[in-house]
Amino acid sequence: MKPLELDQVVEAGRQRLKPHLLDSGLTSRSLVDSRIQVDTSVVLIDEVATRKDKKAFLNYPYQHYKDHAYWIPPLRVAEQAKLNSYKNPFFQRADMKQFLARRNKEIVGRIAVINNRAHNATHLENVAFFGFFEAQDEVVAKALYAAAETYAKSLGKDALRGPVNPNLDEGAGFQVNAFDTKPFLMMPYNESCYIDYVEASGYVKAKDLFAWYVDLQDSNTALNYVQSLAKRVERRFGDRLKLRSADMQRFDEELQHLKKIYNSAWEENWGFVKQTNAEFDQLAKDLKMIVDPDIAVFVEIDGEVVGVGVALPDVNQVFEKIPNGRLLPFSFMPLLQRKRHIDRGRLAILGVMGEWRGRGLELTIIKQLAENAKEAGYVGGECSWVLEDNHAMNKAIAASGAELYKTYRIYEKSLR
Repeated sequence: MKPLELDQVVEAGRQRLKPHLLDSGLTSRSLVDSRIQVDTSVVLIDEVATRKDKKAFLNYPYQHYKDHAYWIPPLRVAEQAKLNSYKNPFFQRADMKQFLARRNKEIVGRIAVINNRAHNATHLENVAFFGFFEAQDEVVAKALYAAAETYAKSLGKDALRGPVNPNLDEGAGFQVNAFDTKPFLMMPYNESCYIDYVEASGYVKAKDLFAWYVDLQDSNTALNYVQSLAKRVERRFGDRLKLRSADMQRFDEELQHLKKIYNSAWEENWGFVKQTNAEFDQLAKDLKMIVDPDIAVFVEIDGEVVGVGVALPDVNQVFEKIPNGRLLPFSFMPLLQRKRHIDRGRLAILGVMGEWRGRGLELTIIKQLAENAKEAGYVGGECSWVLEDNHAMNKAIAASGAELYKTYRIYEKSLR
């Protein structure tokens, strides 16, 4: 028998789905019937339903990337918490279905479909998201996308967008270049072939997210230029302006400042959804253990906090020393001695309250962060991610001498 073309294979798999099950919105068994055959290879897509399935879904990336030079295994306990719909407060306003791909009873891929109700209400859209995607090959990838699209259609969605894991704040986009670099904390990594897979399945670019790298050891860095610009801003505001490091003794109070600025500074950004108190508190709890107050800077005007820059020590430099993401006896040692291993950071938050934007305060924060980081022994870091069309922020970061070295891409496919 002549092998089917991949597009024909996917369509054949879709045709096998029973229409009455698709219309009813029942997903568990409807997707089990989506079997895609190429020669003697059969790919089965099953909804994650059992504890064993959940474990397999969690474990697959560790298996898939086990010999990969640049993938850094995240802590399993953290990934488990992220996927737990009962413990992750994100799922108070969203739902997720997880799917596994099997070939000859072997797990060969995974995908999740996220119905983010808060996003759709905020942006007046009717989209579903996919995330946590991994695939052994293109045949598996097409089967997974076909299954995800079928489920999204059963929800009545107009489009499928991703990857988000499970949202924009927790690892988003497919990396499209710089595959010979290791990811920073809370940033994803994928093989270059994933771009071919997603585009072959009919997805197109929705938005690019930029990652910039700053070399603090470069004596010719444009940080000197930023310092001169920032000093002009400081002179203009005079005694009204104050830059200070985070006060960990008043962590709860600092958290309230951060929450206020975050929800104000990002509210007009593409894809942004205000975090609930529960979501923000969970994020703060996770980050409190790794925050370095020297590289978390607040800017005040007349005693009021109006801007913030938070860089995080890149604990991925520690995680890569923990075998397979498992915290076992003695694997705690790198965590306890993290200052020995970490010499780079990730600027994850940089924002100024709406009425204070465009006055150069971002430059004063960048200048102070760079000075503090160098003094604390950091040699460089990543500013990520920044929307491609956030021209003011990209301009400010570029002025610091940062190099735009990596891009993450969000894809989308119409389901209509």
